[in-house]
Amino acid sequence: MRNSTSDSSKEPLIYFRNPDTTTEENKIKKTNWTSRMLFKTFPMRETRRATAQRKSQGPTAEEVTQWAQSLDNLLSCKYGIIALRLFMKSEHCEENMEFWLACEKFRKIRSRSKLRSRAKTIYEEFVRADSPKEINLDFHTKESLHQSLLIPTESSFKAAQSRVYFLIEHNSYPRFLDSELYHQLCRIAAGEQ
Repeated sequence: MRNSTSDSSKEPLIYFRNPDTTTEENKIKKTNWTSRMLFKTFPMRETRRATAQRKSQGPTAEEVTQWAQSLDNLLSCKYGIIALRLFMKSEHCEENMEFWLACEKFRKIRSRSKLRSRAKTIYEEFVRADSPKEINLDFHTKESLHQSLLIPTESSFKAAQSRVYFLIEHNSYPRFLDSELYHQLCRIAAGEQ
């Protein structure tokens, strides 16, 4: 248990459940953890004059509203990706987002040697049984990926990436839109916090 007099900047950003506290206290602690991560990731907007002098540091209210329209809108914005990753990390399913992002980078590689090396790395990290960040793929998709490691192409991971996108779109994304994190981002972007 942490010492209450410790420096808050050195607090670990891990939520530990204390069985001696009530559910409401646990909810407050979890919200505080999320808020700390949120404000470290998306700094508060400065005064209007200071903001006008330089580019803003967070998503605009319009961007945050567009995130609710489609997962594509959310993934096309760097702040949207950060927010969704933060949410998925809090739900212990960040490997899906990490895999999707790794596939996006992989599709842009043009060198054959880099393709082969990166394909093997992605396979070992996310696809192989008992890998550290194993994602949920069916047997046929995994087998197809294993075969494509011999001569990988930019589209080697396309089917697997589509499957993971589907999982994010139908599981994590709706929960993200209902989350306190998203609602806090809406308030921050609107200047209400």
